[in-house]
Amino acid sequence: MLLRFARGFGQFWYDFIIGDDWKIAAAVVTVLAVAIAAVVGGVHGAVLIPLFAAAIVAGFVVVMFIDVADS
Repeated sequence: MLLRFARGFGQFWYDFIIGDDWKIAAAVVTVLAVAIAAVVGGVHGAVLIPLFAAAIVAGFVVVMFIDVADS
């Protein structure tokens, strides 16, 4: 019973985070990792918010161009 719950829970989060396109999830995780490293490195948060918001949007655009080029 507990193992079945854990497996279902894991599958839900995998489908929720990865979804249909793993490239978008990878872009978001990469931007978040760089943002965390910058905050730990001492960069002020008010500077990071617009920069990393733009980076996430740019990541989506790059992924969309990759997907359009593949089809």
